[in-house]
Amino acid sequence: MSATDPDDPVEVLRRWEAAGAVWRVLGHHGDVVTVGLFTCDGGEEVGRLSSGDPALVRFLAEHEA
Repeated sequence: MSATDPDDPVEVLRRWEAAGAVWRVLGHHGDVVTVGLFTCDGGEEVGRLSSGDPALVRFLAEHEA
C-alpha cells in the first residue's frame, strides 16, 4: 500500500481532515483500531474505518500526543 493509495487509512484520515470533517477513535480491539468519520460539525457519523495498519497506529498516537 503506497502513501497515495486511496485505501491507505492514514491518507483517508488526512483527506478527511483536509475537507474540514472530523474523525474520532472509537476503539481498539487487539491490533485493530476503529475510527469514526463524522460530518464537519462532528455531529453525525457517516462512516467507519477499521485497520491494523502499523502506520495508522503511529499516526493516531502522534495525534493523541
